[in-house]
Amino acid sequence: MSRIRQHDTPAALAPLARAALGPHRVLVGVVRLRGGTKKGVHRLFFDDDSTAVAYVWSADEDYWDAGPADPRDPFSHATGLALLTAAHERLARAGVRTPRLLYADATHTHLAADAAVVEDVRGGSLEEALRRDPRAADRTLRRLADELAALHAQRGPAFGKVALVDNGGLSAGGSCEHAVTDRALRDIEEIAAREPRAAAARGELADAVRSSAAAVRPRARHTLVHGELGPDHVLVTPDGAPVLIDVEGLMYFDVEWEHVFLRLRFGPHYDALRVPGLDEDRLRLYSLAMHLSLVAGPLRLLDGDFPDRAPMRAIAEWNLLRALALVGR
Repeated sequence: MSRIRQHDTPAALAPLARAALGPHRVLVGVVRLRGGTKKGVHRLFFDDDSTAVAYVWSADEDYWDAGPADPRDPFSHATGLALLTAAHERLARAGVRTPRLLYADATHTHLAADAAVVEDVRGGSLEEALRRDPRAADRTLRRLADELAALHAQRGPAFGKVALVDNGGLSAGGSCEHAVTDRALRDIEEIAAREPRAAAARGELADAVRSSAAAVRPRARHTLVHGELGPDHVLVTPDGAPVLIDVEGLMYFDVEWEHVFLRLRFGPHYDALRVPGLDEDRLRLYSLAMHLSLVAGPLRLLDGDFPDRAPMRAIAEWNLLRALALVGR
């Protein structure tokens, strides 16, 4: 049976808005923005025609129902105010643009959940811009390449989520490639339990993961990466500057993990973001692991009551076919 989820109303968000922007602006409207699976995202409209965006991390806004996350797992559930504030601070030090953090409340003073208010970047997403006019969006794409160069120039002392590593913590798994391999093997088992085609190819998929992992040489360099940077996670300012959002998963990791995701999500526009010198063995392992992750994750989400189901099924199917093709199925 589907649970009944209670999303925040304008009346509920009014105290948060007042705390963030002061008593001289009156909240006159709220629109809940679509697309999020881990937090509620609400555009706030004020009586002086200004706007802001509220993030709310409540159980009713998190469709994964994943339970407490293990901070030592770089791929654990990337959600929460602490991750946002750590990522925001680290990106600011790197000179990488993300919506300005206007207010953060971990005390549940104004809502019965962690919440934040951030700058509203009203130029739409890069995904929309590329769909509308790829040639006009090319300038933003080139500027995104510069932002990624700044991001990927940053190094960390270990791999893992920024909130963990920058506070002296260590991730489990030993190395980036070991963490990816372990998760990919778990994903195969999870997918095989839900999907007969994957069950039939379980051994071949596991062998492909292990053989690809065996070819990867050790590396001690850990690069700052977004981790899930598609064109839908890039907003555009009126002057065409890219602004990264959904940054809670920011981590130190292999840059190849970032580029595998960029290649998948930017498709024909990826050439503008391509860089030389990537490790082909890591790319091979991470490509297969990414496809497996993008089957297991959507199928897990569909076990619950996530409402926008058709796109999730399409993501799972597309990536399943690619994973099977990589093992000759």
